[in-house]
Order: sequence, then C-alpha cells, then structure tokens
Amino acid sequence: MTARLRVLQDEIHGRISPRLYGHFAEHLGRCCYDGLFVGKNSSIPNIEGFRKDVVEALRDMPTPMLRWPGGCYADHYHWKDGIGADRPIRLGMSCGLQVLDTNELGTDEFLTLCALIGAEPYLAGNMGSSSPEELCHWIEYCNTALPTALAQQRRANGQDEPYGVKLWGIGNENWGCGGNYDAESYALEYRRYSLMAQHVDPTIEMVCCGHDTDWNRRCIDKLRNHLGFVDHYSIHRYWINGGHGTDFSEDEYYALLDEADKTEDFIIETRQFLDEASGGRRHVGIALDEWGVWHSEARNWGPGGSATESNDYTQPCTMRDAVATAIGFEVFHRQSSSLSMANLAQIVNVLHAPIMTDGEAMWLTPTYHVLSLNQGHIGGDAYRVEVEGGPMLPNGTPAISATATMAMITLVNRHMTETIEVEIPAPYCMGQVLAADRPNAQNSVTEKPVRLETLPGTVDGDVVRVVLPPCSVGTQHRPFCRHTWKRRFPSSKISRLDKNAR
Repeated sequence: MTARLRVLQDEIHGRISPRLYGHFAEHLGRCCYDGLFVGKNSSIPNIEGFRKDVVEALRDMPTPMLRWPGGCYADHYHWKDGIGADRPIRLGMSCGLQVLDTNELGTDEFLTLCALIGAEPYLAGNMGSSSPEELCHWIEYCNTALPTALAQQRRANGQDEPYGVKLWGIGNENWGCGGNYDAESYALEYRRYSLMAQHVDPTIEMVCCGHDTDWNRRCIDKLRNHLGFVDHYSIHRYWINGGHGTDFSEDEYYALLDEADKTEDFIIETRQFLDEASGGRRHVGIALDEWGVWHSEARNWGPGGSATESNDYTQPCTMRDAVATAIGFEVFHRQSSSLSMANLAQIVNVLHAPIMTDGEAMWLTPTYHVLSLNQGHIGGDAYRVEVEGGPMLPNGTPAISATATMAMITLVNRHMTETIEVEIPAPYCMGQVLAADRPNAQNSVTEKPVRLETLPGTVDGDVVRVVLPPCSVGTQHRPFCRHTWKRRFPSSKISRLDKNAR
C-alpha cells in the first residue's frame, strides 16, 4: 500500500530559523564536565579544554545555538565564580542532585565553545538565589564596550571586544527548582529584572519563564501591559510516556510518538494566550528551550520512574528516539511562525543526547543523525505537506509523515513493523535513510546498528518512489538547491583563539 505526498509550495507555515535547532548544556551528570570540557591538561585531545572530537562533531551537526548553564542549575549559578584565575569550588543543585562545580568552565570558556562550534550563546540568568544587580553585571561583563570596571575585567581575562550575547533567560522553571514562585510573583519579579537588564543593554532579547496551562494564563495576564519586555516566552516539554528506553511495548512505542505530536497542541495554546494578551500589539516568540525524550530509568518521577540515587541522567538513545526527534521537527517547522527557538535536552551524555562519551571514546547517537539529515531545511520556508493513502497507525493517523522546504523533504515511517512505499513529487530525488533492524537499536563505542544508507528514488514521470523501512527517517533533496543561513557567533568573536583553532 503506497503513501502519496503532496507538497503545497504556496502554503507556507513560516521560515525555519536556525534557533529551532538549538541545544542545551547543564552542569548535570557528565554533560558539561567530561562530556564537553576536560581541561587543557587532559590526555584527551582538546581545543581550549573542550574535547576535540565533540567540538568537531558539533560543528558538523550543526549547532546553531546553545543554552547554558541551566536548567535548574542556572538558579544556583553565580557567574563571577567562573571568571579570572581564582575560582572557588561551589555547591550547586540541579534536578534534585547536589553537584560540585570547580568553575573551570565559566563564562569566557563557554563563549569560546560557542565560537568554536558556531553556536549563538543563550545565557540563563539566576533569579532564584540572586538579584537583578548580578544579572545586570553579567550582561555588562559580556556586552559593554564602555571602559567600565567589568569591561576592564573582561579584557584582563583575555577578551578585548564585547561578546554581544543577545539571548538572556530571566530564571528557569521558577515555578519549581528556580524558586518555587507562583505565577503572579514571578511576573512581578520578571518585570523588575527585565527592566534593569535593558538599562544595561537595550538590544538583548529576554526570555520569560512559562510552565503549564494554569501558570501561563496567570503569568501572561500579569504581564499583559509589560509585554514590551518579553521577547520570548519559555515552555518545556519532555516526552515521558514511552516506558523504558529499550525494553518497551508496542503501546509504549506509539505512546512516545504520539506525545511528540501533541507538543504542537501546547505551542498553539500558548500562542493563543500570548496573542490575546498582546491584542496584536506585539509578537512574542515561544521558546521551547527544553524538549526531548526522558525515559523512565533516568527519572524518579512520572510514569514508571525508576531512577536510583546514583542517577546521572544517562539514558539509551535508540532508533525510536530518532523517529520521535524527526516528528518533533515536523511540529517545529509547522509552528515556525510562532516558535522562536527550541533547545534539545541535552547536548552530550545526558537525557536525549546526540553525542555520548566514555573516557577517550566518543560516538554519535541516532538522534545526531536526524539533526544532521535535517540541517538542509534551516533557512528555508516550511511548506504544508499532505499525505494520501498508505498504512495507518493504531490511533488512526497515517504511518507516513513529512516536512518539506524548497531544498529537501524529510520522510518519517512511524510504523513499528511495516515497510512502506512512498510517492513524493519530483524533483526531490536523492537522499539518505536512517534505519535499524529493530526500534530499540542503539549505537555504542563498538557497535553501530543504527546506520545511514543511501535512499535511492525511482523516477516515474512527475513522482519519485522510495521505500522506507519500519521505524525510519529518510530524506530526498532537490538537485542544485540549497538554503543558506548565517552563524550568529563566529570564532572571530573570541580574542584568545588563534587561527588554527578557528
């Protein structure tokens, strides 16, 4: 049974921003330390203390934007501990875990990493245990060109020119780990922090903390006359109904994919709250700045949560997770006029990671390959796609789904067991497919059962036929067509980097 796709080029959802392919790094488990940063004296090959293999993989993925230092850790982080030569070891908290931070990885190091991989930095400020003054000083350190004491300190630390960081979060999950605020109290604090921050640098973009339906309704209502200070409104969505990372049932397989789809409903609801509050006076972007799969063995809450006290938030990343990732990007593309950014949690070793490390070894997860396959969409207009015919899933929706731009089309076979033929319009006619012999297959140091292969297309008049294995993600490209986008934080930003590192 063949599925047929129609790509409606005159019906455009919006432009696909590089920020929709953002990432997230937190001092949690082995993400920041060990995964990204090993120090300049490590036996592991590194560039400015960052693992060389990981830096190169992130350059290639690509990584258009990176959020740091949290997450929950942001509301325990005091940025001045992480600059200069004298750096104290501090106790912090992230996701219920106490963590020791040597502060070797601080602001200057993080921004160096961003330049090395071409990622726009997004700094999450501390509201829960800090003050507007501390946030303002951080912005001044990063961004001012005036001869202030903080600018002189930045220069003394090796950075002559301002970094020009645009994205600043005003707290993180302040309804919980970031201070246990109620919506109205947070909104009042946000008004104070955001006003003071703009006094330091009126060009920055500020991110307000959202939560669930009730919080969002109340918080946005409290801010309705102050939305001029809200550039982006943050929501988080973790997909938790898929059971164990590798030992899951057929029902759990489809439950995870369904959860990825339903992210769209929450984006639409949040957009309605924002538009009603603004009355059309201002378009506030929605920042899905934490999203991804969170399996039961890596948490001690929610359905089936079974993590122990030694939980380091590492979990399997399988072919099923790759399919869920591709479905997520279908949602993001459809909502690209509303969604201003999205950050996968997290970038190395933790949760839905595209990259894993173990000592000197590094390998790429199936999710990495989806991100790499999809990079050709960045900068393009997202077209509406219709699916006709083909097998159906247990919930009555088509087994084949897709997202398309002028340059390429990404196809997803969501069916757990069935191979499906798909007809797509010419001239999308050359590409690759990511597949494995089972949905719970995962890559490791020694084995790579999830693999990229050529996806041949058979041209028949004005259509191209391709065959997608079960639980797979495929692409087809239009010859000689390519979207362009500009990296917002090039390596030339960083004074201390020599030309070889750049």
